[in-house]
Amino acid sequence: MLRHLAIATAIALGSVAIAAPAFAQDASSAQTSNASTPEVVVQGIVHDLNTQIAAHKAELQNDKPKLVTLINQIFLPHFDTDWASILVLGMHAREATPEQRARFAKAFYTSLTNRYAEGLLNYSQGSVNVLPFQGELNDKYTVVKTQVTTDDKKQIAVNYVFHKTADGQWKAYDVIIEGISYITNYRNQVDAEIKKEGLDKLIADLETQGDKALQQMEQENKGNGAK
Repeated sequence: MLRHLAIATAIALGSVAIAAPAFAQDASSAQTSNASTPEVVVQGIVHDLNTQIAAHKAELQNDKPKLVTLINQIFLPHFDTDWASILVLGMHAREATPEQRARFAKAFYTSLTNRYAEGLLNYSQGSVNVLPFQGELNDKYTVVKTQVTTDDKKQIAVNYVFHKTADGQWKAYDVIIEGISYITNYRNQVDAEIKKEGLDKLIADLETQGDKALQQMEQENKGNGAK
């Protein structure tokens, strides 16, 4: 099984991808220039993890709000929030109103971040190795490969899928952990919940129960054999 470090590192990057656009306006650090490549973006994120998370574990241990704020600042500027949110909703995105999409994105993001944030306190310098980029940059689909080393020295393949946005920036929109797409995994779970209870009920549960609702959703889908 994936250890908490691999899950937290990957989900932290992946979860900010579905945040509502309003969050991006609050993130002031780790800004990406148009000249940055996807590999450079991921290297910058790893550097910030080393200096802002790994170097301040004791301080962050008892200050979860600050930890969550740092996660927003480190990861959020580098993800296409709109596109990833639509991909997670899948076919339901066409049926949802703009307000529903925004509420879902914010609630789902908050739930994921709060569930996995503390796992990043296990992060130590050098836990993520960004592999040399091979091939040509593709504006619609470019993958940056990394290896996450867990506390028991197991290496986990964690890859980040980028595309170039209309304003010329490279932003990620999916995370693939050992061949399993973050977008596909959560899209399947969200699809099952929407078919079962409806989009408004799912949004309300995430807004009021947060990570508990997310955990229940994951457990139910695991029990049903969802990937």
